Amino acid sequence: MSTPILLAAMGALSAGTYAFRSSGPALRNRIRFPDRATRLLEIGAVILLAAMVAITTLPTGSGHLGFALPAGVLVGGLLAWRHQPMLVVILAAATSTALLRLLGLS
Repeated sequence: MSTPILLAAMGALSAGTYAFRSSGPALRNRIRFPDRATRLLEIGAVILLAAMVAITTLPTGSGHLGFALPAGVLVGGLLAWRHQPMLVVILAAATSTALLRLLGLS
């Protein structure tokens, strides 16, 4: 792929992303969703996040599921459940995974 086409595609995607993200605050007071739809959207967001965690935690290709990665996800999940700040959750999950791998429990 040539450089001008790649730059044009990146610019178009950037502009589309900006427009999509700015539409939320711009339309917040103009569009009202029913309470049931709002609840379903909230549940859908939780399900999507849980699916992303499952996909990134389970092995793909190698078939080897070590102990460190699920343990790190478990640590992060418990801290998130206890309403800890996102930075604390991410750092604790990454640190626990790294320490377990350092100890040879990959």
